[in-house]
Amino acid sequence: MAKSIFYHAGCPVCVSAEQDIVNLIGANNVEIVHIGEKSNRIPEAEKAGVKSVPALLTPNGNVLHLNFGASIDDLKG
Repeated sequence: MAKSIFYHAGCPVCVSAEQDIVNLIGANNVEIVHIGEKSNRIPEAEKAGVKSVPALLTPNGNVLHLNFGASIDDLKG
């Protein structure tokens, strides 16, 4: 099974959502991508349809936007 990808920016909203996602689907089933630390992954996230973080990209390609933490445009700096 392919992993989900959880994109976040490290803010309190994102960190809380990360903990919940890991608890729900398991650490082995999700790749955590901290966009603030890995800004080179922003184009990948945008191509997948991520508009804001935190967001979960499912193995089927669906993007689930969670509580609004930051816009992808704000993270481009």
